[in-house]
Amino acid sequence: MHVLYDNYQFMTEKNIDDLLPMIIEGIQDRKGRNITVVDFSDIEGAAASRFVICEGTSTQHVAAVADSIREYLLEHARVKPYNYDGYTNSQWIVIDYDDTMVHVFLPETRRLYDLESLWSDAKITEIPDLD
Repeated sequence: MHVLYDNYQFMTEKNIDDLLPMIIEGIQDRKGRNITVVDFSDIEGAAASRFVICEGTSTQHVAAVADSIREYLLEHARVKPYNYDGYTNSQWIVIDYDDTMVHVFLPETRRLYDLESLWSDAKITEIPDLD
């Protein structure tokens, strides 16, 4: 079931798996790097089913990668995020697609918060950079 809002849809459990390839393509379209998928599907009480974590090289690049993800999903699947935050300083932008949270970091901010280590019991998949 999709929840419709102004001819756009939000993600539900039924189509959540369709989202991941589009998020990765949106990241790679703007040369986002070091993509990691953290799968929480087997962890009870997790805030989301999945985190997608990546990096940009500057605050402008972080914002461009986050914009690319949002634009790509809107264009190809007519999907809007529930919310997003972090554009004020663009060191860490999070985009909320319900059960999938996308985190776009500056490298030093990503190292500081180290989300992957916080969830070491989750299944972690590294996506190779295109170049």
